[in-house]
Amino acid sequence: MGTRHEAREWALQFLFQSEFNRAESIDEGFKLFWEHRDEEVPAPPAAGMAAPASPETGARGSRVQAKARMFAEELARGVIAHHQEIDPLIAQYAENWEIERMGAVDRNAMRIAVFEMLYRNDIPPVVSINEAVDLAKAYSSIESGKFVNGILDRIRKGLDRPARDPNAPPAPIDGK
Repeated sequence: MGTRHEAREWALQFLFQSEFNRAESIDEGFKLFWEHRDEEVPAPPAAGMAAPASPETGARGSRVQAKARMFAEELARGVIAHHQEIDPLIAQYAENWEIERMGAVDRNAMRIAVFEMLYRNDIPPVVSINEAVDLAKAYSSIESGKFVNGILDRIRKGLDRPARDPNAPPAPIDGK
């Protein structure tokens, strides 16, 4: 695909995997993650056979795929770099829930959305929330979608941020 939605899925998968299989460094973790992802991509067609139509074929598709990978890494690196700010914020709005007791998918989908709400001025908060809800429903359960939506909507209201500027550059990942 090469879309932002796919990039968010990859970021979620990376963060989920990182909770259970810690690499020596985040760079090593991504190296292994992308190697594994590439193994899952179907092989190109045999000589003389037509390749299926795909947005990932050709130079344009490669650029789209590269942008999606960069966005996935930005999200995952941002969540990891800012987890000491993100996790307490989630815990504050998750009444009667400790973040450690939440499902790993729900927790990481919310972390991605909160990172976007705090550090990506070009992404409207409602988009971040909807994407997190979709990820929770796809990788966890329908009920998880409701749970994630409730917490993230309270966070969005609590942040009381001005409307996002789609032309604003994203904030640096390290917060500098």
